[in-house]
Amino acid sequence: MSILSSIGRVATRYAAARARYRSERILLSLPAELREDIGFPEIFDARNGRRAATFSSKVI
Repeated sequence: MSILSSIGRVATRYAAARARYRSERILLSLPAELREDIGFPEIFDARNGRRAATFSSKVI
């Protein structure tokens, strides 16, 4: 395993994380009613300020 392959893996993970957080920001900018319609889960737990995936039990 070379240093370049390690850097490549880190860069790939970083790019994936940035894309995921960008998608979350875009979805969070939508109105709440629209987010419910598409089934986007609540990702922010207001009680402790930490990210928590709490999926809705509602089935469409």
